Amino acid sequence: MTTVPGRRSSTFTRLLRHGFTDPSAAERLLDLPELSSVRSDPVLLDALGATADPDLALRGVVRLVEAEEPDERQVLLDTLVTAKPLRDRLLGVLGASEALGDHLARHPRDWHALVTYEATDLHPGVAEFEQGLAGADDPDSLRVAYRRCLLAIAARDVCGTTDVAEAAAELADLATATLRAALAIARTAVPSDAAQCRLAVIAMGKCGGHELNYVSDVDVIFVAEPVDGCEESAAVQAATRLAAHMMRICSDTTVEGTIWPVDANLRPEGRNGPLVRTLSSHLAYYQRWAKTWEFQALLKARPVAGDPELGAEYVEAVSPLVWQAADRENFVADVQKMRRRVVDNIPADRVEREIKLGPGGLRDVEFAVQLLQLVHGRSDATLRSGTTLEALRALAAGGYVGRVDAAQLDDAYRFLRAMEHRIQLYRLRRTHLVPEAESDLRRLGRSLGMRTDPITELGQAWKRHASVVRRLHEKLFYRPLLDAVAQLAPGESRLSAKAAVHRLEALGYADPAAALRHLEALSSGVSRKAAIQRTLLPVLLGWFADSADPDAGLLGFRKVSDALGKTPWYLRLLRDEGAAAENLARVLSAGRLAPDLLLRAPEAVAILGDPQGLKPRSREHLEQEVLAAVGRAEGAESAVAVVRGVRRRELFRTTAADLIGSYGTEERPAEEDPGALVDRVGNAVTDLNAVTIAGALRAAVREQWGDTLPTRFAVIGMGRFGGHELGYGSDADVLFVHSPREGVDEQEAGRAANQVVSEMRRLLQLPTADPPLIIDADLRPEGKSGPLVRTLRSYEAYYRRWSLVWESQALLRAEPMAGDEELGRDFIELIDPLRYPMEGLGEDAVREIRRLKARMESERLPRGADPTLHTKLGRGGLSDVEWTVQLMQMQHGWVEPGLRTTRTREALAAACAAELISGEDAQTLDEAWVLATRVRNAVMLVRGRPGDTFPSGPRELTAVGRYLGYEPGHVGDMLDDYRRITRRARAVVEERFYGA
Repeated sequence: MTTVPGRRSSTFTRLLRHGFTDPSAAERLLDLPELSSVRSDPVLLDALGATADPDLALRGVVRLVEAEEPDERQVLLDTLVTAKPLRDRLLGVLGASEALGDHLARHPRDWHALVTYEATDLHPGVAEFEQGLAGADDPDSLRVAYRRCLLAIAARDVCGTTDVAEAAAELADLATATLRAALAIARTAVPSDAAQCRLAVIAMGKCGGHELNYVSDVDVIFVAEPVDGCEESAAVQAATRLAAHMMRICSDTTVEGTIWPVDANLRPEGRNGPLVRTLSSHLAYYQRWAKTWEFQALLKARPVAGDPELGAEYVEAVSPLVWQAADRENFVADVQKMRRRVVDNIPADRVEREIKLGPGGLRDVEFAVQLLQLVHGRSDATLRSGTTLEALRALAAGGYVGRVDAAQLDDAYRFLRAMEHRIQLYRLRRTHLVPEAESDLRRLGRSLGMRTDPITELGQAWKRHASVVRRLHEKLFYRPLLDAVAQLAPGESRLSAKAAVHRLEALGYADPAAALRHLEALSSGVSRKAAIQRTLLPVLLGWFADSADPDAGLLGFRKVSDALGKTPWYLRLLRDEGAAAENLARVLSAGRLAPDLLLRAPEAVAILGDPQGLKPRSREHLEQEVLAAVGRAEGAESAVAVVRGVRRRELFRTTAADLIGSYGTEERPAEEDPGALVDRVGNAVTDLNAVTIAGALRAAVREQWGDTLPTRFAVIGMGRFGGHELGYGSDADVLFVHSPREGVDEQEAGRAANQVVSEMRRLLQLPTADPPLIIDADLRPEGKSGPLVRTLRSYEAYYRRWSLVWESQALLRAEPMAGDEELGRDFIELIDPLRYPMEGLGEDAVREIRRLKARMESERLPRGADPTLHTKLGRGGLSDVEWTVQLMQMQHGWVEPGLRTTRTREALAAACAAELISGEDAQTLDEAWVLATRVRNAVMLVRGRPGDTFPSGPRELTAVGRYLGYEPGHVGDMLDDYRRITRRARAVVEERFYGA
C-alpha cells in the first residue's frame, strides 16, 4: 500500500475503503481532464470498488477513454454513470482482465458489444457467435471479432450472469464458430482444394466436451473423403492443405494477438501420423493399434466444422469402439497408470500450484468421471456425455456415484474451474498455475467473491476443495469394484433376464431359477436402489461363484439387502467403500456361521467397509464397552442381552476377518501364514469369551449385591480357553474360585459364590437369537461330583492331598480370565508348583500320563470315525501334539521359563529354543496342530455347528477345501495332505511322547 505524506484527502480515504491498493495513483488518474465529468460521481467509485482489481479497472477506463474519439468519449462516460448493466459488465471485465483492457484500448468501439442485455445475449449459442464473426474474411479481422465475442462472454462471467459451466459451454461454442469461420477463409483462399474433398473437423478434449477454457489448445481431429470423381490421395492432400491453413489462421500470432493454438496431436499416431485421414483409415487404426488413452480421448469427440454428414459418420463409427474400450485387458489399470504418470511428470516446484494436473486438481475429477463412464457406459447410454458435469450428474442419477459424493465433486470442480478461468482471463495466457504474487492472489480471490480477506479465504477454499477432490478421486478411481465390472463380458454389467440365466448356469449355480428370482427381486424397478443393485449384482455373482456354494451366497445377499433395503448407507457402502462388496460376497458364500451371525444383526455389514473393521478389538476396549453397557442396563437379563449382542458382533468380525484372510480378495491377498490366522482367531475368541463372562459376572453381582460381592471371586480359564486357542464352537472350560472378604462367614460367602455361578450360567444360556456361551466346569477337583465353587484354601487342601497327575497336566492351561485379579494371581501362585514340579516328573508320573493318553485313544474316538481324519483324537491330531508338548512342559518347565505358558505353539517354540526337541520335529508338530485347528474352524464356519472331522457332503467338503486354500476339484489332495502331515506328526509323537 502506498503511503501519502502529510494529510490524506477524503478521496484517498474513500479509494482505500473501496479496495484500491494504490490510492495515490488512483487519485492522479481521477484528476485527469478526460475524467472531469465523472471523477466526483459516487456511483462510478462504488462500481470500481466492486471489481476484482479496482486499480486495474480504473487504468482500463482511462486507457479506453483516452483511445476514444472526443465525441464518443462523453457518450462512454455518460453511459458508465447511467447504465448499470453496462457499467458492471465493462468495469467487471477491465478489473479482471488486463488483456481485454488492451484489446479495448486498441479497438475502443468494441465496448458497444456489452451494451445489449437481451435473452439471446445471456445464453448465446453457435449461431449467435457466427453472427458475431460475420464479415471477418481475413485472419486479423477474425482475431478482432473473436476478441469482441470473448469480451461479451467474460462480461457475463465476471458479473455472474452465467455460471462457470455456462461460460465454458459458450467458449466452446465460440470456438466452434471460429473454426468454421477459419475453415471458410481457408476454403476461399484455395477454392480448388475445397472442390476436391469433403473435410470434417472433429473437436476433442474440452472443446469437444463443451467445457472450454478461456485460453486452451483446441484439440481436433480431421477426417476427409474425396468428392465424386476425385482420387482419394489427391482429396486427402487437398484436405491436408485446407486443415493446415485453418490451423495457421487460428494459431498464428500477429499485432492482433492470437486466437488459440489448434492441436491435432490426438489424431492416430499423434504428430508422427498424417494430419488428415479418411474415415476407413481412422477405423483401421483404432481397431488395430489404438491405445487405451486414445479411446478415453474419443469420449469427447464432437463434429464442429466442415462437412456435417461426414462428421456425424465419424462419430457414429468410432462411438462403439469407445464403449468397448473397457473390455480391453488391464483397461482400468492402464487408465489409473496414465493418471499417475501425469502427476509424476509435474515439476516438483510446480506440483503444489497446479490447479489442473496436480493432486486434487481438475484432472482428478475428469479422470474419475471418464473411467466410470467408460466402464459403466458400455450398457448404460445415459452416461455417454462428453461434458464432465453432465456425466457426473448422470452417474449420480444412475446410482454409480453417491449423491453426496457427486454434489461435492460438482461443487469442487466448479470452484476449481472458476479459479482456472479467472487466472487465464487476466492476461489471456494458457496457464493452470495458481499465482504466487499477493496482488495476483488478491485479485483472484476478489474475482471469486471473497472480499474480507481475499488471499486467506482463497487459500482456505482452494485447499478445502482440492482435499475433497483428492479424497473422492481415490475413492472412485481406485475402488476394486470398478475393475471387476470392467472385466465382465460386454453386456453383462446390467443383467437382462435371459443373460442372467445363461450366466448363472455358466457360473455353476445349482438352482438358476431360484437365483434368478433373487436377482429380479433385488434389481427390478426404476428406483435408485434397484439401479445400484443392477450395477453390483453382475460382479457379486462372479464372486459368489468363486465359492463352494454360490446359491447360498446369493440367498444371503438377498436377505441382507432385504433387511437393510431402506438403510441409505448400505448399497452406498458396497458401491463406494474399498473392498466391502467383495468382502461381503466372500463372507456370505463361505458357509453358514458368518451369514447367520450377520443376519441376526445386518448392520454389522458396515464392518466390511471399514479399513480397520476386520482387526479384532482389544480385550481392554471390549471390556470397557461391555462393563459400561452393564452399568447402564436396568436389569441383569437386559444387561447380558447387550453383552451377548457385542459377542455376536465381534464373532462376526472375527469370522469375516478369518474368511477374508483365508480366501483373500483382489485388494487383500490371502495370508501366507496359516498359523497367524489360527492365532488371531484363538486370541480373538478367547478375549471375547473372557469379556462376555466378565460382563455376565458383573450383571449377576449387581442384580443381588450391588457393587460388592461378600466374597472375592475369580474365573480361571482352562483347556483351550486358558490356552487362548478357542475355536468358534468351543465351550469355555473354567474353574471358579472365591475367598471370603474380611468379616464374612465362609458359609455365607460360599452361598453367594454359588448363586453368582448359577446366575451367570443362566444368563449366558437364555434363549435368544444370539449364540449361547456354554461354561464347562468339569475340570474342577473331583469333576462333576465335586463342588462347583471352592475357596482358595479348599483348592490348596485338595491339590496338596488328592491331586492326580492328570489334574496337574490340566492346570498347565489355567489362566485367570475374569473377576478379582489379585485372587486370580493367588490361584496361579498356588498351582505353579503342581504344573511345573521341582525336579520334573518321575518315571511313574510319565508312565501314568502315557497310560492315560493311550486309554483315551482307544476309548474316546467315536465309533466308525476314521482315525486318520479325526482332528482332535486321531493320529497326529490336536491331542497328540498337545500331550507331547505338555509332557515337556511338566518335565522341564521348572528350569525353562519359556515353557511356562498356557499356549501350545509358544511352548513348542520354547522347547525347540531350549533344544528339547529338534527344529524339524517342532515344525512337524506345529504344522499338524495348525492344520487340525484350521480344519475344526473350517467345519464350524461351513456347517454352523462344531465337528472334529471332515464333513461328508461334497459341497461342504469343497467349502472346507476352499477355506484351506484348495481349488474346487482338489478335495482329494486336501485329504491326502492332511493324512500325510498328521502321519509325520504321529511319528514324532511316537518318539517324543511314547519313547518309541
